[in-house]
Amino acid sequence: MAESKLDNIPLEWIRAYEAAGRTGSFTAAAAETGLTQAAISQRISNLERQLGARLFVRQARGVVLTVEGEAWLPYVGNALAALRESYEELFGARQSRITVSASASVIELWLAPRLDGIVQSTLPELAFSTLVLEPRGELPPGSVKIRYGSGNRPEHHRRRLFNEALGPTCAPKLLQGTADWKTLPRIALSGPRAGWQEWARQTGDIGVPVPFIRFDSLAAALAAAEAGAGVLLASLPMCQRSLESGRTVRVSEQSLEPEETYWMLAHREAVSRREWELLVETFCD
Repeated sequence: MAESKLDNIPLEWIRAYEAAGRTGSFTAAAAETGLTQAAISQRISNLERQLGARLFVRQARGVVLTVEGEAWLPYVGNALAALRESYEELFGARQSRITVSASASVIELWLAPRLDGIVQSTLPELAFSTLVLEPRGELPPGSVKIRYGSGNRPEHHRRRLFNEALGPTCAPKLLQGTADWKTLPRIALSGPRAGWQEWARQTGDIGVPVPFIRFDSLAAALAAAEAGAGVLLASLPMCQRSLESGRTVRVSEQSLEPEETYWMLAHREAVSRREWELLVETFCD
């Protein structure tokens, strides 16, 4: 069989071309790959000589893909992505223990009730542990993080736990003897979620009583609501089991649906693809 021009091309030359073509810059490609700009330029020049075609036009203010370079880029990008995915699937990082760092409320209200998915998994060698979020604490290697926000994070693996929805809830006994839940005392919750002020602005619910009690965790606020201490603007997904059991009830069909929610995050080196898929299947709606 005749030798192809591709037969003797090192993968590092292909990676340099793909990074430079995708980022539009030899400098950006160098930063991404941990090489110097000169090394990126040299590898691409070697690739062009081997192919017998120019892939970039060098200009004073940067580089531009040629017609051939632009046409080849998606094929190369897809091939490298398939190579990375197959590597992660077969040889990726495998942890003997995966630690999930999250707030105490997330662990108690969302993770713990779903741990049967880990127990019944096809990865019996995998141990699982949780770590309450410590803002300044060091996370062990292989940690998976759960954080509240928009999901705009640098981690390779990103998946939302659920679509957030906030609605007022309280213990059924609190409604006895009152015709209007809006007159009941309110429970406030510190943190990043929308609160009673956002509720009033969106629903037009004027005259919202000033909350007489405030908690810094949803689990504690929910326990107070279940005890009849007041009306809580609860995360409906997080408090689903309380609602299903009747310990609390919704007092309004209206809800807030913010873009922010909890995201499960991990770097590529922290978990294998198989382990990540298990975590997604177990914990994500």
